[in-house]
Amino acid sequence: VQLQASGGGLVQAGGSLRLSCRASGRTFGSYTLGWFRQAPGKDREFVGSISGDGSSTSYVDSVKGRFTIYRDNARNTVYLQMNSLKPEDTAVYYCAGDSWGRMVDEATYDVWGQGTLVTVSS
Repeated sequence: VQLQASGGGLVQAGGSLRLSCRASGRTFGSYTLGWFRQAPGKDREFVGSISGDGSSTSYVDSVKGRFTIYRDNARNTVYLQMNSLKPEDTAVYYCAGDSWGRMVDEATYDVWGQGTLVTVSS
């Protein structure tokens, strides 16, 4: 599986943005997928994850209630819906896959896509 993220851009604080991560390959539905972000000068941070069938999700506390991860396995795509964006959400966002399909809180990511930049202006 190869992953390609898109949908980043410039948005004002309080606005919304939806990121997409499209995958190639026929085993997409078996992958646990995660979103990560890396702000300038900071370490990469876990944002959230979703199980292969979409029934389970996990989020970092800072985005709970604002971000939603969902997937469409028929389209080999996972989404990150980001609402009520804050300047501190500014980062390069990456999608990643766990080919073993581990539980969302135990995933180890072995497939990574390129990042997409999200900039939130104040």
